[in-house]
Amino acid sequence: MSARAQPPHPIWAIATGNAGKVREFTAALERRAVRLVAAADLGVGSFPPESGSTYEENAMLKAAFVALETGRVSLSDDSGLEVDALGGEPGVHSARYGGDLEDGERIAHLLRQLRSVPDERRTARFVSVVVVARPQGDVVTFRGVCEGRILQGPRGDGGFGYDPVFFSSDLERSFGEATLAEKGRVSHRGRALEALDAWLDTPHGATFMLPSS
Repeated sequence: MSARAQPPHPIWAIATGNAGKVREFTAALERRAVRLVAAADLGVGSFPPESGSTYEENAMLKAAFVALETGRVSLSDDSGLEVDALGGEPGVHSARYGGDLEDGERIAHLLRQLRSVPDERRTARFVSVVVVARPQGDVVTFRGVCEGRILQGPRGDGGFGYDPVFFSSDLERSFGEATLAEKGRVSHRGRALEALDAWLDTPHGATFMLPSS
């Protein structure tokens, strides 16, 4: 290797099929010398069922599975929307709330459950747990929370999932109206990824940045 040659960037597998999450992961870690690749592009065609009762359990299931399948550091998250007027639902079932629905249909289902609930009681939060796992067995978790409320109807066409009906207390607009950068600064996943990014500067975190053999 010449004096100017640089070591290859390590490849991390992202254990999700959600393109929106891939964009958020990539933006959050753009300053790092790591290349993020969707698990499907590394030959992983499916993930284990999200059978856990907590965000941590579900995120660990996916990250550990993909780490073993690919032999690479794997990054995953499990997240959900917790609505106080619904007793914390849909929570860990957010992606499957109401059945096998598209995003717009799922939003409509949520709004039907809240149709008689006044604005002051529509408080809610997004919760995300990000997990980074190595095939050797190391697993580290990071948690982020974003407070807000559920709107009476969608606003904006950005983001994904419940973003158009989640009014962020920090941004004073819906996530559907926010740019990716704005959402990344205050969102549940953005906060969890910020904690991950800071942890990578620790001695333990630095070991995850070493290129795979």
